[in-house]
Amino acid sequence: MIKMMMHGCNGKMGRMITEIVKGDDNAVIAAGVDTYTEVPNDYPVFDSIEKCDVDVDVVIDFSTAKAVDGLLDYCTEKGLPLVLCTTGLSEEQLEKVAEASEKIAVLKSANMSLGINLLLKLLKDAAKVLAPSGYDIELVERHHNQKLDAPSGTALALADSVNEALGNEYHYVYDRSQVRQKREKKEIGISAVRGGTIVGEHEVIFAGTDEVIEFKHTAYSRGVFAKGAVEAGKFLAGKEAGMYDMGDVIGL
Repeated sequence: MIKMMMHGCNGKMGRMITEIVKGDDNAVIAAGVDTYTEVPNDYPVFDSIEKCDVDVDVVIDFSTAKAVDGLLDYCTEKGLPLVLCTTGLSEEQLEKVAEASEKIAVLKSANMSLGINLLLKLLKDAAKVLAPSGYDIELVERHHNQKLDAPSGTALALADSVNEALGNEYHYVYDRSQVRQKREKKEIGISAVRGGTIVGEHEVIFAGTDEVIEFKHTAYSRGVFAKGAVEAGKFLAGKEAGMYDMGDVIGL
């Protein structure tokens, strides 16, 4: 039985993961961390991770960027594997994540769904064929009106996948309103839409002459992310130090 800590246990994703683990015969949430502790849980909840004294095998994080520094310090000190799902991290924080992975196992993914991670691979194949033939690349992401970061971590992961396949020669453009000029060939446009209760939509467009190819992923429930996080936690428990991603979990 794998013992998990849910960091951000009383948020929407934390509550969903809690319910999924209840039905998993191979895992249990042994402790939770959340600044809001009034929600009843079947496990002890601490208002800061430093106060947690429960032995666990792995930590799953769905919290906020401002909580990640303390989380990394705690996991490094305790030697705990970490499934890091929080997005919107600064460059300094990303460097700290990389440093932590030299001491502990860290699985970082902007999106935990199977479909998105398969899409990351498909986009690389498409980019290698279409970009050299002059196709422009644009990405549009849509999320609910409560999402704080823009563009989404998943959007950046999709863009990075394309750019990596193209030798990282492209740059990202987030706003065209301030500059009046034609689109450059080696740019990837990224647009963010925020509204309603959209769980998550990502569309990658390859626009050529007289032809457009579109790749689109739509999440209808946060359950796809929660289930992926639980599977990632079970995978990561006991792993050696290093950086992992969902491709490792699903064998891509």
